[in-house]
Amino acid sequence: MSFIAEKFSQIAPSQTLAITATAKKMQAEGQDIASFGAGEPDMDTPQHIKDAAIEALLAGKTKYTAATGIPELKQAIADKLLKENGIEYAPSQISVNCGAKHSCYNAILACCDPGDEVIIPSPYWTSYPDMVRLVGAEPYFVETKRDNKWKFTAEEFEDSISGRTRMLILNSPNNPTGSVYTKAELEAIVEVAASEDIIILSDEIYEKLIYNGKKHISTAAISEAAKNLTITINGFSKVFAMTGWRLGYTAAPQEIADAIDTIQGHTTSNPCTFAQYGALAALQGPQTFVTDMVEEYDMRRQYMLSRLQKINNIEVVEPDGAFYFLVDTTKMGLSSMNLSEKLLSRYQVAAVPGLAFGHDMSVRLSYATSLDVIKKGLDRFEEFCQSH
Repeated sequence: MSFIAEKFSQIAPSQTLAITATAKKMQAEGQDIASFGAGEPDMDTPQHIKDAAIEALLAGKTKYTAATGIPELKQAIADKLLKENGIEYAPSQISVNCGAKHSCYNAILACCDPGDEVIIPSPYWTSYPDMVRLVGAEPYFVETKRDNKWKFTAEEFEDSISGRTRMLILNSPNNPTGSVYTKAELEAIVEVAASEDIIILSDEIYEKLIYNGKKHISTAAISEAAKNLTITINGFSKVFAMTGWRLGYTAAPQEIADAIDTIQGHTTSNPCTFAQYGALAALQGPQTFVTDMVEEYDMRRQYMLSRLQKINNIEVVEPDGAFYFLVDTTKMGLSSMNLSEKLLSRYQVAAVPGLAFGHDMSVRLSYATSLDVIKKGLDRFEEFCQSH
């Protein structure tokens, strides 16, 4: 007899975290690993953000707050969304959570019942399907096309809707592909969602990591109908290099925001109190760090693109956002797990298998690592590809 709930039979451990853990273990043993694994900025959190959290600690701000965050931070998030994204929310519609991953799960839990279907364009961020399964709903995958830069179309959306469709998960800029949706593309998707009253979970955690003159468009900013259907997900991990601080947020219609408030009140309660003051400083302080980060990532992106495009037996689509390349390895004839294991064990290069993202014949390479590591890793990766 098993004491584990039946739903866990469908849940797999995070392969992105697993490959990173293996690479770190090998590094600890003294091996020279070039890691393209984790989706984590290699820069440190800006000092003014750390100082704000330290000051909060010293001031005794170590007690419980309201379940969904301190009023000052919720107001600052509402101000940010209005100024930068063109979406007006009351602070009561904002929920500060324990990381954007937690934000996504809260939103799915608040809106989906067992038997509901959630449309997930593939390739997708690895945790979406398992979050859906954990609440008893069912993921419905729609394969996107490399020729369309891995972007989900309104036509594909319309063709995938059933009587059980409850939600669409949209991620722009996208992990793992780096694709960025245009305003016209989002307008067409929203039109379909509005015609069927389908909720859109819009994960915008990489919103400021954009290149090639592209512009981030928030789904909820498309129209009033879009705003009434959309749960906007964002956070502080990627743009402010605050991954370990575990702070994300949702902005949603009031009914959904109230449900998330209730869920959080019975699960985590508030996110870390003094960390919230760091987040407040992130929003209200200087933004030069973000500009410098984007410039650095763009330099690495362009270097990786020039190298990868010269390798004959792989295919890459130029990413317009985030900090990843999804490398199509179909021509090599290896499953992504087999390829990733050989790449790590024989060439000391850590890459996340595409299976984790719903595209088995691929690997994800992150450029959130130093240029020296990127050069070394690509030298080894090219040698590996040529030998296969």
